[in-house]
Amino acid sequence: MGESLFEFLFKYRPLLFERGEILLAAPRLAWLAAVLAAAALAFTALSYTRVKGKTRPVDRAVLIAFRGAALALIAFCLFRPTLVVSTAVPQRNFVGVLVDDSRSMQVADRGDETRATAVQRALAPDGELFRALSERFLVRTFRFSSTAERVDDVTQLTFAGEETRLGRALDRVREELSAVPLAGLVLVTDGADNSDDALTEPLLALRAANVPVYTVGVGRKRFTKDIEVTRVETPRTALQGSSLVVDLVVTQSGYAGETVPLQVEDAGRIVARQDIRLPRDGEATTVRVHFKAEEPGARTFRFYIPPRPGEMVAQNNEQHALIVVERRREKILYLEGEPRFEVKFLRRAVADDENLQVVVLQRTAENKFLRLDVDDAEELAAGFPRTREELFRYRALILGSVEASFFTHDQLQMIADFVDQRGGGLLVLGGRRALAEGGYAGTPVADVLPIVLDPADREERGSTYYVEVKPVPTRAGQVHPAVQIAPTPEESRQRWQALPPVSVVNRVRGLKPGATALLMGSPVGGGDEAVILAHQRYGRGSVLALPVQDTWQWQFHADVPLDDLSHETFWRQILRWLVTGVPRQVDVRTPRDRVAPGEPVIITADVRDATYIELNGATVTAHVAGPAGIAFDVPLEWTVDRDGEYRGSFTPPEPGLYEVRVRAQHDDAVIEGTAWVEAAPPVAEYFGAQMRASLLRRIADETGGRFYTLDDVATLPEDIRYTERGTTVQEQKDLWDMPIVFLLLVGLIGAEWTYRRLRGLI
Repeated sequence: MGESLFEFLFKYRPLLFERGEILLAAPRLAWLAAVLAAAALAFTALSYTRVKGKTRPVDRAVLIAFRGAALALIAFCLFRPTLVVSTAVPQRNFVGVLVDDSRSMQVADRGDETRATAVQRALAPDGELFRALSERFLVRTFRFSSTAERVDDVTQLTFAGEETRLGRALDRVREELSAVPLAGLVLVTDGADNSDDALTEPLLALRAANVPVYTVGVGRKRFTKDIEVTRVETPRTALQGSSLVVDLVVTQSGYAGETVPLQVEDAGRIVARQDIRLPRDGEATTVRVHFKAEEPGARTFRFYIPPRPGEMVAQNNEQHALIVVERRREKILYLEGEPRFEVKFLRRAVADDENLQVVVLQRTAENKFLRLDVDDAEELAAGFPRTREELFRYRALILGSVEASFFTHDQLQMIADFVDQRGGGLLVLGGRRALAEGGYAGTPVADVLPIVLDPADREERGSTYYVEVKPVPTRAGQVHPAVQIAPTPEESRQRWQALPPVSVVNRVRGLKPGATALLMGSPVGGGDEAVILAHQRYGRGSVLALPVQDTWQWQFHADVPLDDLSHETFWRQILRWLVTGVPRQVDVRTPRDRVAPGEPVIITADVRDATYIELNGATVTAHVAGPAGIAFDVPLEWTVDRDGEYRGSFTPPEPGLYEVRVRAQHDDAVIEGTAWVEAAPPVAEYFGAQMRASLLRRIADETGGRFYTLDDVATLPEDIRYTERGTTVQEQKDLWDMPIVFLLLVGLIGAEWTYRRLRGLI
């Protein structure tokens, strides 16, 4: 409507004024007419100033302004204003038409018609649009998804492409047509680019070559009815039997406030199901789902919301995640400085867990220790490890009620490095020799803790601070896997409320920035809440602080039923979480755990020695084993820019799971690490599949083109004519006879007459 009104008033469309230049083509007589008009204006002004009687100075000024504006408008017409624009010479220039051939074009968001059908109808060889383009230009048609290729016409499109790479397609067509006079490119797409490629460089190349891109948006900017599981965040590995808390991001349109089921499947078996309430239209909500990883191996979990009636896109209702469920014993070192029930009941809690091995070093007297669950007679024979290599064999470390002076300074630093550099998990318990009361304030261990230690608390230990507290999960704790002691968050919260109080003898002055409280203690006799459990990330590892001295009360207390497994569940969950994600000497990773068959997979391996120092001179090879007996080796090369980092790539030839086992050899030592990748048909085309008008406008604006939709694309062939690329000629278009000039002239004369009438001057 706005452009039509502009064209009615100014004779030509706005594009011509944007691309053209206004010049005055006045004959010599026009200058004489301008001089006469100026003289007439001067005479009018002089005559008005001599009028006496009814006229006031303001009346004379208004009348002079009206008369002067009318004379100026007439003079403007006499000077013959002309719009000079460059136009493409017919059949001397090329136009490249790029049509999106990806799966998202199969979305039916144009009533009962798919985007593909609408595009094929609009660009049909016998259609009006294509015929108009062909009359003016030599048209070359391309289809694109991951790349671009020539086709004869749009009838050859299959709309089966598994991804959309706009930048790569534009580069490819620009290069192919670089040797011909190119008037511009026409990009027909929904704009749903789901690649990791940046558009900046392709657009800069087009701009440098002065190639405008005319973008044609296909589809709706917003679906009226759709539910989308946008993202799922899961750990890549988990111990068998661990409780997992997974966050999903869900968006929707048209189903605000409805309750829908969300289910989690493992190889077709439902492992979790819960109802979720959908947010308002267009908003995203985070949903937390709890389930257990029961079956070992590389498992593909499916997170799925059944389609609702009227949904435009059903393929975006699910996400898949690959989780490697490991069946192995994780070794944890527990150092306790005195005999106490905590050791006994902690060991009892995890005794039946085949995935946890808690090695205990308990001081029974001065320089006397009890070793429990060691692998051989040599393990910990000299007491607490004195070398990094010995300590770093463990995946996690628990410090009980043992004073800081028990360690040498090197050992205290080694404990901090165990978290920071090795990436291990550290759990610090409460007790009369622990934390600030144990003299840890100001040590390297205090630096890694999530709680603040005050040196003054050591002087008051055991005499001025003692409190019994009831455990209360915080908002973060209600969804944290380490604190889940029941199948659902609500049941877990109720069970925590039913547990008896525990005692705290360590005053916690507060949490450090970035730390999170998972359990708070509500004092039995009233008072300020105390921190019971807090955690934070530090370097490559994780740290938990549990300033409680008797969690065994959750099992041994008289109020706890004999069949209550809260204590066992708590310790199993917290220790499993502590060792989850702890890196090994060879830490293997890939950018994504799910790729399309035929898509290259980059393998990155961080290789460290037994003390977790980066190794640069190792011989590193990845053995890839896939479905149907596929097996091959991939050499990994040192990346040079990062110590201990090696990289290589492979391409999965067919769908299925691929095990990537990396073997690193340095001197006589051989170490290994493993990762998994699944090759499966991608579904990214159906996520964020709405027409992305902002991206298409950006492409057009940055290259000098224009943005259209299928509803207003009829003017495209005419617009491309006014290009500054290719073989062009200049056209002159008169502006003196624009309707706006006549309307302004009539308006000025009418305004002067009306003013005179109102003032009684006629």
